[in-house]
Amino acid sequence: MKHPLMPTVLVLSLSLAYALPVFAQSTSSSSSSTASDVTSAAAERTELERVTVTVGRGQLRSVQGLSQLEFENATAGTSPLQTVARLPGVNFQAADGLGNYEWSTRFTVRSFSQNQVGFTLDDVPLGDMSYGNFNGLHISRAISSENVGRALLSQGAGALDAASSSNLGGTLQFYSADPLTKFGVRLSQTLGSDSNRRTFLRLDSGTTALGEAFISYTNQNADKWKADGEQRLEQWNLKWVKTAGEHRFSAFLNTSRRQEVDYQDLSLDLIKRKGDTLDNFYPDFAAAVKAANTLCGANGSTYVAACDDQYYAGAGLRNDELAGVSADLRVAANTRWKTTAYYHHNKGMGLWFTPYQASPDGTPVSVRTTEYSIHRWGVVSNAEMELGDHLVRAGLWFEDNDFDQARRFYAATAARVPSVYKFPSNPFLTQWQYAFNTKTAQFSLSDTWAVTKDLSIGAGFKSLRVGTDGTLEIGSGPSGSITAKKGFLPQLGLNYRLSANNELFATAARNMRAYQAAATGTSPYATTAAGFDAIKGSLKPETSDTFEAGWRTSGRGYEGSVSAYLVNFKDRLLSVQQGSGIQGNPVVLSNVGDVRATGVEGSLSFRLSPTLSWYNSLSLSKSEYRDDLVSNGVAVPINGKRVTDSPDTMFKSQLGYDDGAMYGSIGVDYMSKRYYTYTNDNSVPDRTLVNLSAGYRLKNVAMLRELSLQGSVSNLLDKHTISTIGSNGFTNSDPTGTYATLLPGAPRQFYLTLTGKF
Repeated sequence: MKHPLMPTVLVLSLSLAYALPVFAQSTSSSSSSTASDVTSAAAERTELERVTVTVGRGQLRSVQGLSQLEFENATAGTSPLQTVARLPGVNFQAADGLGNYEWSTRFTVRSFSQNQVGFTLDDVPLGDMSYGNFNGLHISRAISSENVGRALLSQGAGALDAASSSNLGGTLQFYSADPLTKFGVRLSQTLGSDSNRRTFLRLDSGTTALGEAFISYTNQNADKWKADGEQRLEQWNLKWVKTAGEHRFSAFLNTSRRQEVDYQDLSLDLIKRKGDTLDNFYPDFAAAVKAANTLCGANGSTYVAACDDQYYAGAGLRNDELAGVSADLRVAANTRWKTTAYYHHNKGMGLWFTPYQASPDGTPVSVRTTEYSIHRWGVVSNAEMELGDHLVRAGLWFEDNDFDQARRFYAATAARVPSVYKFPSNPFLTQWQYAFNTKTAQFSLSDTWAVTKDLSIGAGFKSLRVGTDGTLEIGSGPSGSITAKKGFLPQLGLNYRLSANNELFATAARNMRAYQAAATGTSPYATTAAGFDAIKGSLKPETSDTFEAGWRTSGRGYEGSVSAYLVNFKDRLLSVQQGSGIQGNPVVLSNVGDVRATGVEGSLSFRLSPTLSWYNSLSLSKSEYRDDLVSNGVAVPINGKRVTDSPDTMFKSQLGYDDGAMYGSIGVDYMSKRYYTYTNDNSVPDRTLVNLSAGYRLKNVAMLRELSLQGSVSNLLDKHTISTIGSNGFTNSDPTGTYATLLPGAPRQFYLTLTGKF
């Protein structure tokens, strides 16, 4: 059967085969240095600066980068993860148009899930960005999207010195934009579909004797695209920078207040029977009580599976404060040393109105919460020294994290229905309560040797130890200590420059992921006490061996890369949800042995003219389990089956225009089918999305330095798609399509943003 993307791939391949030699000829230099060579090189640099998606020239591993312009031109309020999603190997999904609804966001890289990738902001670890966050916070809460300066994605080996204990599948490093050197005010107002409204205000001090600083305020509200409820976000960002000679000092303080009303998790069967607009009962509490009394076994009724079709409501509440201070010092002519100290506090709750626990007055519905509290601090310190042909880097990271987690129930009555936007108080039942302390220590050391002017070889390693003490304070469940450690996680790489425009690279790396220190998720503590005792002595942390090699090419107005990879993933842990997610049953945690992933991915950026750019990325992969699974003593045949949520094919293309006044883009995003069962007996189909944006800038309008108006449309063709899979985890088998772990994608959405810069 002919693949639907083959014509497009063929056209791109032929275009690449034809265009690159032509470009290379036009930019190749002779062996002698002449004035024309210098002029040509300067012109090439100017053109390449306009190619805003970079391919990591000179790097020893696969690296892709996005410039600040990419984030500036995104629709206001778009999740930085959604902006990064155009890069090869990346699968990003969310149930809302801007990608901010955290219960639904899924970010995978080369078949590695979000909690197996490392994330940082200005070198500060963001943890694994799980929804039930225990060691970090989501990037959309860590910083307003308008203040993101750039991002670097390493899809395979990952940055060796990145502060992460979860980066089996690479690292994504975000960097905030610096304050402006001139005084300025920026005000943006966005309006959009479903009453979307976002206000962004930023004040830049300009250069003063104390340095430069900015402070920004963000307020965003949007109705859900179906049923009732809002997604709310309020943020403050403050950043300060001071340069003294070759030294640089900086600090930031970011706060976030987020409340989001959940969409109901659906199944294929539910979508078939009731459509993809089915949602929770909210705000009809009487309907939820009626369902509990007639479908869920309350008041003598008989339980039927339809009980789980709809609940009253769910919500996510998160308050965060994240702060960091850095000193980047030139301690010698050949040595730089940067140290960052940070602190993060989080208070969070996941609310779910459940018919499986009655309120004290007999109302057959109550509020079930999963509650989080994080107090973590740490230090990241990295130094680099040039010693002749060698560049030596050394890094240290230490973190101390106190994480408290509890499962509680609060009364809900017709006379007093708790708000979905506020933290409830006075629980009538605490099912379980934990206190976790996790200490993380990482050391890294590497040497990059410029063997010749064309060949560089790098070798390094990191040592990682993550120890957790979990104390059960209330309820039943496991308690005890567990440690994940590897003293030698090596990374080797080389870069060979074939010409001024072409280079080869290759990398081999081993990484480890620490255990999740939480009572939920894929964690040793999420099972029963007996289950924990049975596995804690033999449990091994997940590890991955990554091998990749590729070719990069660049020239006047283009950059391209192609890479192939092989990943052997050992001791993969799977958690199988027992019953519906709202019941909160302990998961069955299993070591499913090895997984193998192979793939080829490429990207190509063209500057077709001074005003027109064209970006494309293609990912072809095959990720399979290599061992069968034993669940509750029963063998589950998954050997040779595809890894869940791992599409075989992804293709993204974006055509952009910017003449300084008019600007815009149109993008196409294709993804093949994805499985949500380990036995591959059910899946969601492939999908293609088209997004469009256009804007106009005016300079020096009255008191304004710039006035711009941007309009955008997401899901332009209004396709009905399944976006998130695994919202309630994955299951062994679902032949009838009744497992509710799917979230449909948003329909066509419109946004309009007016921005004034003073």
